[in-house]
Amino acid sequence: MIYVNESKQHFSLQTANTSYVFCVDGEGLLRHLYWGSKIENTEELEYEVLCEVSTNDPVHEITPEEFPVYGGLLYKQHCLKAKFQNGDRGIFYQYEGYTQEQNTLTIHLKDKYRNLLIDLEYKCFEEYDLLERKVTITNNTDETITLEQLQTGQFHIKKTGLKFSNVHGHWGAEQNRFEQEVSYGKILIECRRGISTHNHNPYFILHDSANEDAGDVYFGALRMSGNFRGVIEQTPYGETLVQLGLNSHDFNAILKPSEKMESPSIICGYSNGFAAMSHNLHSYARKTIMKPTRKMVLYNSWEATEFKVTCDHQIELAKKAAKLGAELFVLDDGWFGQRDSIENGLGDWYINEEKFPNGLNPLIDVVKENGMKFGIWIEPEMVNPLSDLYKQHPEWIYHFDKVISDTSRGQYVLNITLPEVKSYILNMIEDLLTKHDIAYIKWDANRPISQSSSDKQIWHNHILAVYDIVAKAKEKFPDVIFEACASGGGRIDYGALTYFDDFWTSDNTDAFDRLTIQESYSYIYPIKAMRAWVTDCPNFLSKRYIPLRFRFHSAMMGTLGIGSNILKISEEEETIYKDMIAQYKEIAHIVQEGDFYRLKPISQNKYYAYQYVFENESLLYVFLPQTLIGHNKARILLKGLSPKTTYKVSYQDVVIEKSGEYLMNFGIQILLSGDYASEIVKINAVYSIENN
Repeated sequence: MIYVNESKQHFSLQTANTSYVFCVDGEGLLRHLYWGSKIENTEELEYEVLCEVSTNDPVHEITPEEFPVYGGLLYKQHCLKAKFQNGDRGIFYQYEGYTQEQNTLTIHLKDKYRNLLIDLEYKCFEEYDLLERKVTITNNTDETITLEQLQTGQFHIKKTGLKFSNVHGHWGAEQNRFEQEVSYGKILIECRRGISTHNHNPYFILHDSANEDAGDVYFGALRMSGNFRGVIEQTPYGETLVQLGLNSHDFNAILKPSEKMESPSIICGYSNGFAAMSHNLHSYARKTIMKPTRKMVLYNSWEATEFKVTCDHQIELAKKAAKLGAELFVLDDGWFGQRDSIENGLGDWYINEEKFPNGLNPLIDVVKENGMKFGIWIEPEMVNPLSDLYKQHPEWIYHFDKVISDTSRGQYVLNITLPEVKSYILNMIEDLLTKHDIAYIKWDANRPISQSSSDKQIWHNHILAVYDIVAKAKEKFPDVIFEACASGGGRIDYGALTYFDDFWTSDNTDAFDRLTIQESYSYIYPIKAMRAWVTDCPNFLSKRYIPLRFRFHSAMMGTLGIGSNILKISEEEETIYKDMIAQYKEIAHIVQEGDFYRLKPISQNKYYAYQYVFENESLLYVFLPQTLIGHNKARILLKGLSPKTTYKVSYQDVVIEKSGEYLMNFGIQILLSGDYASEIVKINAVYSIENN
């Protein structure tokens, strides 16, 4: 709910368990008052009259503004910086009023000296305990204005000594969660590559020594897949500041008269513990962004063939995949142009007649006859120097004049901000979908942007063009599923999830490495969007040998896929494939729609344990990568169950019935032995005292 006291110019956004409050102070500044656990009577919150500490600490420097701007006696981080035609760069806003429509509040600010409008929008998602913030800048002057910095907003937390959490990594090692103390000075996370998330992710988590179940947790996730910047700072005045938005590195946005620019939004909230944070974000994503249908078990042919693609071989793979239980067959790289290596073919999106002499339809027909749907891989943002497209249009790539452009992975990045390039890609996708019965598009992007010319708007406009292409394709083909892949997990963010349906979490499919990657991913992003594959051993990256059962259990933590060369598996392995795929289909609704818990087993061995709870059903995944003490069991306290309900707990030959309060307070004991042991425990409600 949104509450406004017009006389006091006091604004309160109330969710089920949280409050976010700000007001207009006596100077006309929009001042933050409170963010945290719910306060029913927020009008008791009043702003403090501040006094200048010294000439080096002016009042504006210590005022907790919702949206600080560049100009005047303000030296801290600012959200907006603009340059006017006469060279001035200062903005001095005043409060102009507000509008309210259902769950949306918009605060209207205006520069005192120019007709530059700043609209701060807040959406309140009461049932998910979440807010969404964004800002729109409108140039109502008669001159051209250049925006040099645009952050979505500033967050004030009236605490110090907090811990900051995010992820670090690189290709093949994405999503490594870390924590660090927030002290004096600034913590910076950013992307300057045009592809958002191999190194850090566009979100913040700040907490006061919280754990899964308790403790103050403040968080926000940016809806943006391009260059971002997040700054966390502990001030000398007893608070912690966070800003998140577009990266000001090599950035500007030129607004002609009557033009406007909208920032990416931030989905943010406060929770008691990490589990509540994850549940709120996951529920919001599943119910307001994602399609309600169950994700299909897919087979992808890349690791079986790489570039050695032929129609006959793909048909063999398709028949075997269907026999094992796959529901979706995805033809990966190598089907188009002269695509026999990474050096050629990108940009030439015609079917390779040597590999597919009768086109794709003979393969698609077999896929459909065997009860599956068909998907295909594309990398539309890229072009190879040897391709026909590049020879015809060398001007279509990002480049500097009179300088040879750099290739990476043998390819250039197309300047899709050019209307003709954007149209070429959209027409290619629509032609592909019109001529073929395709249910799934795996959209890849295997290199970052470079040599983006003198136009600093390109970094942001590139990802907006990607979004627009996907949106237009989905408008025409609403049932087609799009997967966001960017050299592995390079596009995992809420911006991508708004347009794409699935995330490719990492090119690293090692089942043990994936436990860490998937756990770190789960803090912010929904399990339902997390693609996870079973692939061959030894793994191409780690060279590890891991039992097939462990590999399946690891991949069954998300949306299951198969990426192995299934034509070479043994009869014994084939039986395991069939059994595990069938089992996943039985439990997929729990995995994809349930609340996810990160558990902490009590054991001298290093067990990993995760739980899913969906209505009256629950699953417990237990992994033991290495046995150190052979007889040492793990005691695992379950979560999310109904205390007075009796549950049947079953795994292997063990079947017990215990109450929810027993399972959550005393727990169950699991003994796994050997290396790379794993188990999935089923927990189903059988009787509830509360309902009888």
